[in-house]
Amino acid sequence: MALSFHTLPITERREETADSVSIGFSVPPELRAAYQFSAGQFVTLRTRIDDQEQRRSYSICSAEQDYAESGVLRVGIKRVNGGLFSNWANDHLKPGQSIDVMTPDGRFTTASEATRSRSYLGFAGGSGITPMLSLIHSVLGTETTSRFTLIYGNRNARSIMFLEALEDLKNRYLGRMRLYHVLAEDHQEIELFNGMLDQAKCAAFLDQLVQPDRVDEVFICGPEPMMNAAEAALIDTGMPISKIRIERFGSPVQSRPILPPASPNPAEVTSPTKLRNVVIVADGKSRQLQLPDIGISVLDAGLAAGIDLPYACKGGVCCTCRARVLEGEVVMDKNYTLEPNEVAQGFVLTCQCHPRSDRVVLSYDERL
Repeated sequence: MALSFHTLPITERREETADSVSIGFSVPPELRAAYQFSAGQFVTLRTRIDDQEQRRSYSICSAEQDYAESGVLRVGIKRVNGGLFSNWANDHLKPGQSIDVMTPDGRFTTASEATRSRSYLGFAGGSGITPMLSLIHSVLGTETTSRFTLIYGNRNARSIMFLEALEDLKNRYLGRMRLYHVLAEDHQEIELFNGMLDQAKCAAFLDQLVQPDRVDEVFICGPEPMMNAAEAALIDTGMPISKIRIERFGSPVQSRPILPPASPNPAEVTSPTKLRNVVIVADGKSRQLQLPDIGISVLDAGLAAGIDLPYACKGGVCCTCRARVLEGEVVMDKNYTLEPNEVAQGFVLTCQCHPRSDRVVLSYDERL
């Protein structure tokens, strides 16, 4: 199903910490199927601030089971210093209002199976707990013999998002959920639980409290340095990269793609700039454009032509603008999220995409 926006009413607002809230949207019965999500996915919110359209992606913190019963979809939003959207949302969003919400997307997920027994591990920092909350609840609620270990870093106890919800989950799944809080400012009796989740700290957890060779899948979400540290510590244990899932919402600090680009970098293209014919297929309709092979991206060209295309970050991170190349060749500047099998099947990030052949046909309607 193609990604699309719908205006949803806000029915819940919870103050999670002094600088974060969770917002609940009521999904009407006729849209319930469109907003059915997999634990770990996100939605993109759209509004106008100072007369400019703004979009931001936020992870869903609801459990799949709760959404199925109530039709309420919740996201967590933490203030970011200088963050235009996050500060506006914390100050303005409240019950009785409505906002445009895109249908769910994201690959920070796992396929839960009732008959499966697995061991999961999560490293979270700050607001990176939001998708983890949904994953833990959904996975342990479905797989009744699976286990989940969560290592969660924060500045202090006051800054812990969803503290009560996490304790409730630990009590509900007694013996199957282990929760370790790591605090940078508050002193705790056990030294392992003090400080930052840097690579040494993550390695210490893996050595003392986790058996990496028995972990089936790892989820990492939080500040970029923490995610890089956890990933490096896991790889040092010999864990295959295929077991590790990382959720990024901002462009990585290190400007390196996680996977190779689909084609050579535009900087390597030595031929003069020329106009290419690009056909964009979206919602079953085709539109032909002409754009240069370097410079403006396919996504920006389509938006400038008035085509309503899905996007959120425009940084090669969220994957919302993913489309499939049906004909011709393209080049991507960056690729932080597409998996190798997606690239092999012709999927590209159109916010990073430029035509390389005289004719290119891309479809936003294609799904795996």
